[in-house]
Amino acid sequence: MTNLANNLVRTAQHHPDKAAITLEGQSLSYAALLVLASKAAGNLRKAGLQTGDRVALILPNVPAYPILFFGTLLAGGIVVPMNPLLKAGEIDYYFTDSGAKFAFVWPDFVAEAEAGAQNQGTQVVECGLMGPKPGAFVEDGRPISVPEERADDDTCLILYTSGTTGRPKGAELTHANINLNARRCVDDILKVSPDDIIMGCLPLFHVFGLVVGLQAAVIAGASLALIPRFDPAKAIEVIGSQGVTIMQGVPTMYAAILNHPAGDTLDASHLRICASGGSAMPHEVQSGFEKKFGCIILEGYGLSETSPVASFNLPDRERKPGTIGLQIPGCEMRLEDPEGKVVGVGEVGEIAIRGDNVMKGYWGKPEATAEAIRDGWFHTGDLATVDDEGYYTIVDRKKDLIIRGGLNVYPREVEELLYTHPDVLEAAVVAVPDAFYGEEIGAAIAFRPGATATLEDVKAWSKERIAAYKYPRHLWQVDELPKGPTGKILRREVHKPDA
Repeated sequence: MTNLANNLVRTAQHHPDKAAITLEGQSLSYAALLVLASKAAGNLRKAGLQTGDRVALILPNVPAYPILFFGTLLAGGIVVPMNPLLKAGEIDYYFTDSGAKFAFVWPDFVAEAEAGAQNQGTQVVECGLMGPKPGAFVEDGRPISVPEERADDDTCLILYTSGTTGRPKGAELTHANINLNARRCVDDILKVSPDDIIMGCLPLFHVFGLVVGLQAAVIAGASLALIPRFDPAKAIEVIGSQGVTIMQGVPTMYAAILNHPAGDTLDASHLRICASGGSAMPHEVQSGFEKKFGCIILEGYGLSETSPVASFNLPDRERKPGTIGLQIPGCEMRLEDPEGKVVGVGEVGEIAIRGDNVMKGYWGKPEATAEAIRDGWFHTGDLATVDDEGYYTIVDRKKDLIIRGGLNVYPREVEELLYTHPDVLEAAVVAVPDAFYGEEIGAAIAFRPGATATLEDVKAWSKERIAAYKYPRHLWQVDELPKGPTGKILRREVHKPDA
């Protein structure tokens, strides 16, 4: 395998008339997608793109995204996916750090992009549904339908991490990283075929949607039903009208669909399998969704730095709810203590990963790369246990660990309990500074509509169901919890309000 764009070329030959992308009842065939991507590649070359140049995409889930994604790869460029909601100062950092030469931008975000492009001199190109608007970019380049030769280890994507500490770092994912990871999603996890219709509600600028959604669909010749931005009512409509067979999402998406009134009349008979990642899936959400819609949810685990998938519950193996499953082919996982010693079954350790899914490194940051990848093992910062059958269970982020009076409290365990309360819709558990214990347990709670429970009720209820040092002493009510672009709850942005 060389250039990742070869997958599009191959599928366009084998399934030319199959719908690659659908949006609002309109479809784009694989043959048409290749034609448009080839034109985009030629125009990029005409505009001065050289092999290895970086091209930023600041777009929602519209056909222009795969067109320009594959157009960039066909021309030998490197794609830099970016969240459309970034502000000028953040865009300036991304453009400058990556050295982006071009940026294809949705109209709503052009002003911020242009303001952020001043230092780097990135050329900002305004785009519509199908690509650059007329007159916004060169249009007379020679189409490129044969991908520029690239090596397996050449960088394909620069994906910026969320930056939980310090500024975001660009994970360099290679053509081989993405190709192999997407193929394992197709063959080993989701069993994707040309007959499948995949829900495209995850943002394509996020590694989950980009690889497990778009790349897996292209490899298999399946259709990707796009939703520009997740909305539970729209997702329910698309599942029913398009006959979606595979859904991918984060737990908050499944919870939103499960709790939406339109879901009560949804015909989900085509829906056979769902994949969940990004954060822990509450058991109540998983069991409720499966019962209501008659499908199975497979929970897995991965990071931007691992392309993304590292482990999954597999459809042809025992499913263990609450776990992130088994390491996937081509990937090794182990758990280490703070000194780097491998821990045993049932003990808590940091997840370390090595394999063909691990990134090349952080773009332009050799010291950060050396700190993260030691002796070939990428250290994730996530704490987990493993059972005697090789199933991993996330305990928490190493940096999210709460230490109350010398005792470790893992926020996820407390959150799992809170989600079982009938009036709790969402919960996030964080540390609250305490003069005596050092840290105390706090919880932000969003109640369901019509809830009758009070915060004191929830505190008393949880006190009866979890060890005394674990139950949340500080609770506060919120309308909703802060979420990232995929809908993942951002625990680091949850803070106890001032008294």
